Amino acid sequence: MVEVGKWNKLAISRETDFGLVFDGLQLGEILMPNRYVSKAWNLGDKIEVFVYLDSEDRLTATTQKPKAQVGEFALLRCKDATPIGAFLDWGLPKDLFVPFREQRMKMRKGESYLVYLYYDKASERIVASAKLDKYLNSKRFYKNNEEVDLMVWQKSDLGYKFIINNERWGMVFHNEIFQALERGTRIKGYIKNVRPDGRIDLTLQKQGYEKVTDLTDVILEHLKKNDGFMPVTSKTSPEKINALFGVSKKTYKNAVGALYKKRLITIEDDGVRLV
Repeated sequence: MVEVGKWNKLAISRETDFGLVFDGLQLGEILMPNRYVSKAWNLGDKIEVFVYLDSEDRLTATTQKPKAQVGEFALLRCKDATPIGAFLDWGLPKDLFVPFREQRMKMRKGESYLVYLYYDKASERIVASAKLDKYLNSKRFYKNNEEVDLMVWQKSDLGYKFIINNERWGMVFHNEIFQALERGTRIKGYIKNVRPDGRIDLTLQKQGYEKVTDLTDVILEHLKKNDGFMPVTSKTSPEKINALFGVSKKTYKNAVGALYKKRLITIEDDGVRLV
């Protein structure tokens, strides 16, 4: 089934003066304008294309990559704000519409907002909503230590809220954050704990022994690239260690201890040296 507002692999069915026509299955024929067509393509080829509605609400195929597709969250800049809604830049010629009813606060031109993209069947338009909570309701089961895709949502008194796999939210507490975070940034993370009430605690580093063994490899590689020495000691600040390896000072010390026990490094007054 071909989905509007998403990437689809479609077959080229015929050629016109205006571009190539793709077989859109249940949606019928979908035109790709000449400016996106590659001379290397032939009739019958299946091409990965993004299907959306152009300025005249006609189904259109493109190879242009939007900043997000239907079913995803994205931080997008407002290009214009009108009494009926706002228009966001999502990387395609036709701007993304946010109806006024889907705005948490009145959007302003030039500001950026975190929104969810969906296909509105009633109006047959791809639209966005800034009311994110109603789209973060997945009941999928998560396991502790499971790797997940995260997007920074918002900062609170406790820590940072993240969107997990485009389907629900979780929290990383302030005492477990060792890097600068900006709203809308996408990073990898891990499930730390699923509470009885269903809320999820997250961490940005692997837990336990697996985390330490991964970091030992990183430290060894860093030493090899720096003539076998790095000026990191017990007095080095947590911020500098995080800048180097993206982990807490405690995790770094555990990894260095593991390398020392294996006699792969020596610990000197002014740093760590590769044996």
